[in-house]
Parts: sequence; C-alpha cells; structure tokens
Amino acid sequence: MKAIQTHEVGGPETLKLDEIDVPTPGKGEILVDVKACAINYPDTLMIRDLYQFKPERPYSPGGEIAGVVEVVGEGVTSCKPGDRVIGMLGNGGLREKAIVADGRFFPIPDGVPFEKAASLLMTYGTTIHGFKDRGHIKEGDVVLILGAAGGVGLSAVELAKAYGAKVVAAVSSEAKAEIARNAGADDVVIYPREEMDKAASKELANAFKAACGPNGANIVYDIVGGQYSEPALRSIAWEGKFLVVGFPAGIPKLPLNLTLLKSCDVCGVFWGAFTAREPAKFVDQVKELFTLMQEGKIDPLVSETFPLERAGDAIAKLEAREAVGKLVVTMD
Repeated sequence: MKAIQTHEVGGPETLKLDEIDVPTPGKGEILVDVKACAINYPDTLMIRDLYQFKPERPYSPGGEIAGVVEVVGEGVTSCKPGDRVIGMLGNGGLREKAIVADGRFFPIPDGVPFEKAASLLMTYGTTIHGFKDRGHIKEGDVVLILGAAGGVGLSAVELAKAYGAKVVAAVSSEAKAEIARNAGADDVVIYPREEMDKAASKELANAFKAACGPNGANIVYDIVGGQYSEPALRSIAWEGKFLVVGFPAGIPKLPLNLTLLKSCDVCGVFWGAFTAREPAKFVDQVKELFTLMQEGKIDPLVSETFPLERAGDAIAKLEAREAVGKLVVTMD
C-alpha cells in the first residue's frame, strides 16, 4: 500500500511517498481502509520534532481518519467489516490503510461524507473539551476567538453559538471575516499579519474591547498565540477564562499583572492528553458532537482536498496559516 512518511526531521518538503506492507491488526485493533485523513496543526509540528510526542521514524503523519473497517482484530466487538468509522490515531493516518485501537474509533452518522467525518474529532473535540471542561461556557457568555476561520476556529464559532454565547471572531483578512460571519459570528475584528508595535497592539486591544462590549470576553479562545495574545487578554472580563489552545504565531509572553487585575484564569487545553486520561468523558463528548451535527448546529467546512501524493502541500498550506476551514487528504 502507499503511505506518506517522514524519514528525517524537517518540513513538508521532506515527506516521501513510500510503498509499505499492509499491517495486520492485533488484539483490540482494527484495520481501516482509509478514505480521508484531515490535516491538523500537530502534523506540522510532529515532522519537525516540535510536538510533545515524537514517534519513531519512519512514520506517517495524520492523526484523524475516516474510512471503512476492513479487518477486525481479536476481542473487538464494537464494529464489523464494512462499517464506516472515524478514528483517532495520533499519527499514521496518511496511508491507504491504518490500524486503529479499540475505543479510539466511532461510527460515522448516516449521510456524513468521509471528508467531513475526518474533520470532526480533533477540531470540534478540542473545542468542546476547551469550552466545557476548561472554560465552563454558559448561555450569554461573550467568547473572543482568535484564528476564527481555521478548522479549530470555525468549530469554536459553531459550538459557542450552539451553547448560546455571543461570538467575536478575530481573523487576519476580510475574506476570512466573511467565512466567520457565515459560521455564525456576531462580530468580527480583523487583526494585522505584520509585526505590531506597542501602539498597534493597544489599538487591537481597544478593537477587541469594543467588539466584546463593556464587560469584556468571558472566554478568550486563543488558537494563534504570538503578538495577538496580550491584546486579547486585555479585553477579558472579570474572572474570565483565557484558553491556550495553540500558537502558530509563536509562544506568547503574557504580563501576569493583567491576570491579577482581571482576576482571570489562564487555562491550557491539551485535548490529546485529556482523551487518554478521561476516556469516558471523551466518549460522551464525541456522542454530543454527533448529536449537534445531526441537529445541524455544527458542520465542518472542508475548503480543499488533496490526493495522497500531495499531502505535503496540504501540510505546507496549513503551516503557512493560509488554510480556511479544514484541509483533507483523500485516498480515492
């Protein structure tokens, strides 16, 4: 079978299309005929050895897939060959067939295409965990979302609206602003991509404050980091929650005196570790996401698909922060 693999530390250009043996599922595993594999920000970090987990090379990037069960290993009773499933791997998804452990795959609801199914777990999973377990979201909250037009950002817009919050979407262009509005954002702030000086940073903070209203943002959902985090923190409400999700713009340095002045919390959102530490709650949240999808309250936006041999192009586009919605690699 064909597989995109990383053999050395480096960027997307170092990935190679290899011919490898089809794996055999062991006890508690299934073999999935992969139809779609979503590209996520951790994929860009892992191949550069910048992520928390560093698999032994060679391996395939790709942490979430959708496909059809081909072989069921010993002890697995939750599916059968021919079932459509989504699976969470950590890595190993950018190949024609992949092994998924029991408890890490779920049936695809009727009518959901493989591309959208593959785009559900990491984005919406991260956000539902962030909002409910770390942000304690409630109806009427004001939620400021940085990077609101990407995969995770759009999941945050949709889920915040589903939970009855007011959404302020922060994005880097008018085109992305329109996408955030279409997803349900109540207001949009466009921030500059170029480096900001102190005056520009203050101007952005004022724009965030104006959009969030006099009480500020009850939740700041920071997917971007870098120079945008401090202006967002300055717009937070009294006892607000600043959720740290990712930092493609760089790891920010926050002035901690602001947390004292606002009596706010800075909370990390590490969804991958959460799924391993609290598997029962993870399963319940996936079920909730399926329900919201079937009710039409969330709908992953797949903006572009790539064939397997061009998976590196998809990773490069995400790494350059040019992606809108989800980028998905398809095998057919």
